[in-house]
Amino acid sequence: MYYSLLSSSICIPLAVSLQPKTTWTSTKFNNEKKVGSCTGVPRNFNMEKLQSGYLFPEIGMRESEHTQKYPHARLIRLGIGDTTEPIPDIITSAMAERVYALSTVKGYRGYGAEQGNMELRMAIAETFYRDLGVKGNEVFVSDGAQCDISRLQLLLGSNVSMAVQDPSFPAYIDCGVIVGRAGNFQEKTGTYDNIVYMKCGPENNFFPDLSTTSRTDIIFFCSPNNPTGYAASRQQLQQLVDFAKANGSMIIYDSAYAAYVTDDSPRSIFEIPGAKEVAIEISSFSKFAGFTGVRLGWTVVPEELLYSNGFPVMKDYNRIVCTCFNGASSVAQAGGLACLSKEGYRALTTVVDYYMGNAEILFDAFSSLGLKAYGGKNAPYVWVHFPGMSSWDVFNEILEKTHIVTIPGRGFGPGGEGYVRVSGFGHRERILEASMRLKNLYK
Repeated sequence: MYYSLLSSSICIPLAVSLQPKTTWTSTKFNNEKKVGSCTGVPRNFNMEKLQSGYLFPEIGMRESEHTQKYPHARLIRLGIGDTTEPIPDIITSAMAERVYALSTVKGYRGYGAEQGNMELRMAIAETFYRDLGVKGNEVFVSDGAQCDISRLQLLLGSNVSMAVQDPSFPAYIDCGVIVGRAGNFQEKTGTYDNIVYMKCGPENNFFPDLSTTSRTDIIFFCSPNNPTGYAASRQQLQQLVDFAKANGSMIIYDSAYAAYVTDDSPRSIFEIPGAKEVAIEISSFSKFAGFTGVRLGWTVVPEELLYSNGFPVMKDYNRIVCTCFNGASSVAQAGGLACLSKEGYRALTTVVDYYMGNAEILFDAFSSLGLKAYGGKNAPYVWVHFPGMSSWDVFNEILEKTHIVTIPGRGFGPGGEGYVRVSGFGHRERILEASMRLKNLYK
């Protein structure tokens, strides 16, 4: 069957007609600029279920439109959580050394192990999971936590059910939609039929009521949470592990912001007894080491974690990694090792403290205006409530009147409606300027 382009997005079979002997030869169609040529390949049905564009590119597009509208405005970006401070010299020097070595016969290396450099895997286990029983062979080095979210969705397939915090990082849901796990989208509620949304707001101390939560195969859980900035307590995580064990569920635990924890909240799910039997942990160098552009992360898959038939999950994940990934950049891994050296880690702690100082300034600014703000204590995000207002309306008002980019809470799920997320990633002078602008707007 042959196809013709009716518009930039719709192809109509030429053999099909609306009426006998009618062909697609309208003046409008003939005058339209035709781009590309349609194949006979249908679009992935699951892609059609995705709602609009992915949140952060959408924010980028609106930011670009605002810049065109106000070319002379001094825009302050407190939206997408992108790091801004330089990576310490001790780390970039290690990466530079690895780069220069590639130009020598002695130093050149091609493909590395798909699972990552064993020296780095051991260093991650020792630095972040000391005394928690995590071994180097259980650590899989990657090009970032977000990529690992997708690989885990591929690993677990479309026939499992899933639950997410509401609000939560949108990649959990969007990846679930793409693999065919989400079901149909309901415009009225802003939810997918086959996803369980675990409400996490101030009314329940940002932790779901597990007594009323339906059983699912997979539970995505992020702590400290993006976007709310809340870190679950040890008691809460014990409840989560017990819940997963009782229901035969698997927790996908995102600890990307663990380095920002300032109190006694757990930095890893594996601090909780029994977690190695029910949980996978993903994490990243992006936010604690400024590697958002370098790209380096890891996933811990414990040997004790088994499918319902007793087969080790780690073996399947190793197969996914070896099939779909050729390993993280050797240059990035050299940087990762330097991050975990005594001097490197100390330098990064100073940068983390800097961002948390920014978050404190923003938190205090909103609080001084009588607005209810959350977060900013164990994560570099401040979660601000604007009762009775649409989060997109608040986003637009702040952008239009102060030239500050934030993130509308609705982009993180229906539980984010009425909130905006404000990032502490930024240069201090910009944070102080943003604080002044916001105070002038809402005073």
